[in-house]
Amino acid sequence: MAGRELAAACVRVALEVKAEDLVVLDVRGLATFTDYFVIMSGRSTRHVQGLASAIEEELRAKRASTKHSEGLQSGLWVLLDLGDVVVHVFYHENRKFYDLEGLWHEAPRLEAEELLHESSIQEVS
Repeated sequence: MAGRELAAACVRVALEVKAEDLVVLDVRGLATFTDYFVIMSGRSTRHVQGLASAIEEELRAKRASTKHSEGLQSGLWVLLDLGDVVVHVFYHENRKFYDLEGLWHEAPRLEAEELLHESSIQEVS
């Protein structure tokens, strides 16, 4: 699964599970370890854990897997390393503190709806 398609799959699940403040950053050319960041917030630690688990389950069903994950136990900041995509699921207070969007301010933001639309066109083809 290509990076952009993988990011779209993460976005789809995040929206289904009611993620808040969903942002996709295109970090190609800015980072050597991944192509996209998918960043979202949860309303509680349980919501954060639920978002991360739902994304992992969906990707397993699509035969994609997490290379590394951390933070699932605490539910304050869960990181899912999918290779071409790194998913960050934050408890909203922690997201403000770490400010990944500010740190990666040079990265173009991708619209979630645009990614989903592109993905649905590819599925039909």
